Amino acid sequence: MPTEQYHEPPDELPAETRTLARILTSLIEECEAINWYEQRLAVEPDAEAKAIMRNAQQEEVKHFSMDLEFLLRRTPLWREIAQGILFQGGDIVAHGEAAEESAVEGAADRGEPLAGSESLGIGGVRAVAS
Repeated sequence: MPTEQYHEPPDELPAETRTLARILTSLIEECEAINWYEQRLAVEPDAEAKAIMRNAQQEEVKHFSMDLEFLLRRTPLWREIAQGILFQGGDIVAHGEAAEESAVEGAADRGEPLAGSESLGIGGVRAVAS
């Protein structure tokens, strides 16, 4: 049965891709729930109700983190990029650019195919002066 999480016929997708789609959908749903709780907390005047909602939101953060960890364990290139960004001080965008460049170049240098590309993972072809 097709769902909104697929853009290609599910029966044509490998099992790994379908699992990834499920976890990515779960990650999105956890983000939405965290957002909904944040908005509710911002306007709720009752302290006891806020405490209950904050506890529920923390559960959603836990689930989000578990989904993210699953994805990063299954996609080493993503993990390498994330490690260069997460829990670092300083400029987030600069860390992101440097982490992506380093991870992609490292994968190419190791001959690893890049996720989502048609590359055979043989690295860049550079012109050699004769």
